[in-house]
Amino acid sequence: MALPVVHSLEQCADFETAVKPYLPQLYELPARVLAIAGDKESLWQVYTETNPLVTGFALSLVLGVVFLVVAEINRNYSQVDRCWSILPTVYIAHFDLWARLTGISSRRIDAALFFSTIWSIRLTYNYWRKGGYQKGHEDYRWEIVRGQVPKFAFHVLNWTFISFMQSILLFLITAPVYTILLASTIEPNLTSADIAAVATQFGMLLIEYIADEQQWAYQTAKRLFQTTGKPTGGFTQTDLSRGFITSGLFAYSRHPNFAAEQSIWFALYQWSGYATRTLYHWAGAGAVLLILLFQGSTALTEAITAGKYPEYRLYQRRVGMFAPTGLLPYKTPEKTPKIIKTSELAKRMHLKETGKKQTKSE
Repeated sequence: MALPVVHSLEQCADFETAVKPYLPQLYELPARVLAIAGDKESLWQVYTETNPLVTGFALSLVLGVVFLVVAEINRNYSQVDRCWSILPTVYIAHFDLWARLTGISSRRIDAALFFSTIWSIRLTYNYWRKGGYQKGHEDYRWEIVRGQVPKFAFHVLNWTFISFMQSILLFLITAPVYTILLASTIEPNLTSADIAAVATQFGMLLIEYIADEQQWAYQTAKRLFQTTGKPTGGFTQTDLSRGFITSGLFAYSRHPNFAAEQSIWFALYQWSGYATRTLYHWAGAGAVLLILLFQGSTALTEAITAGKYPEYRLYQRRVGMFAPTGLLPYKTPEKTPKIIKTSELAKRMHLKETGKKQTKSE
């Protein structure tokens, strides 16, 4: 059987019941795929008879190898970035298709797929307008990392994390949909809690959209200011000379778009937890790893930014990385003239006169 027979919602999130018995199918899958090529088995048969979590994970492994090879051939390490906004929706669509082909209610998975599709369209467009799909485009941070570590060490980083582990991560963040699929065998109808979960994700998506638009408007105005010297887009010369945005959502969070992105996938995990009546379970690994990834990548980004713009360290102290640390927005400190006390001025004049006398005596 491709799915366990579950008698309670809690069993749907139990690793020993829902995952472990199907791990051997992962090792059998290559032989079954070759059997398809030899017309010994049909694609439909192999697909429906294999646990959907296994086939999804297997696809992430294959894509990891593809990303690795393409990255090494082209010496361009942003291959996963180009698929980042697409693959999660592909994996959720895979769970949806599998449910439909095997006669399992897909209403709840349809809701997850609907949200993920909108998420993919928005994020893909945002990556495209930044030039992410232009030939030869690569995340600027990889060039900096390459310059700081030995060449062999960077290749190891690519073989393990950049191309391979990130590919697996994009599958793992969608793994909660598998538990929702299992829960649908017991509770097939779309509930008010499901609708609330999707609405929460759309709320996070709206925050991410607003933050990305604010950042895009600022960067556009900054590029124009560097060319013409004239402030545009409602920004002042001080705003654009600073080098980074501190208005709008960025007055309360240094990375509101990143915070929203992490929250989206954590909300999906929480949705699966509610659907299976469990406080926490194995499918949360993807959300946790994603949060850890954002912690590391954001820290690298900020280290680079702080090295370019003097005010950024002050901004870091006053504004939280993801969550706001206060109710007041960030404001650029005004430059005030230094006040010198009369006693201090007299002391300086005395030292100056003493210095002159010593010079004459010499």
